[in-house]
Amino acid sequence: MDKTADKEPTVIKKYANRRLYNTGTSTYVTLEDLAEMVKAGEDFVVYDAKSSDDITRSVLTQIIFEQESKGQNLLPITFLRQLIRFYGDSIQNLIPTYLDFSIDSLVREQEKFRNQMTSAFGPAAFGTAGLSDQVRRNTEMFEQAMRMFLPFGGGRPAQTSAPSAPETPAEKSDLDQLKKQLDEMQKRLDRMADKS
Repeated sequence: MDKTADKEPTVIKKYANRRLYNTGTSTYVTLEDLAEMVKAGEDFVVYDAKSSDDITRSVLTQIIFEQESKGQNLLPITFLRQLIRFYGDSIQNLIPTYLDFSIDSLVREQEKFRNQMTSAFGPAAFGTAGLSDQVRRNTEMFEQAMRMFLPFGGGRPAQTSAPSAPETPAEKSDLDQLKKQLDEMQKRLDRMADKS
């Protein structure tokens, strides 16, 4: 459970000189400090000190940019390109809901995923070459899933370049679970479209 669920978010003010001021601690902070707050589960909102506009989204985006520029590449290039393509697209409004659903599922399954990876690839699985192959397969499945949503009926998912090795029972189970989640998401999207 989120330890900040009952607590008001910390207010951060951003000044014209680009300095960030944490009103909770009465200190100036950096984007790195804010990243550490996020990792610690501390909720915050960022307001422009002059206009009082909520700029939390742009500051969080800056944090992601900073992390990516340090070589901590979490977002694949194909994902970023596809995300950019969704801006202005007819399904742009559905993407945040889909991504929220996906990341919530990942967070809920994170420990289970780590245990499965450890049992499949050994205790040193994270950071090894064995993991990169699993990540590649997961990325391909995600890309295929995203193509299914291009503009509703815009085509079938593209085939990957080369057939992969036969699936193990664990991979088949994971794929079945992913298909089930995608079906559930499609039903939610259909219900949302009907309400519009």
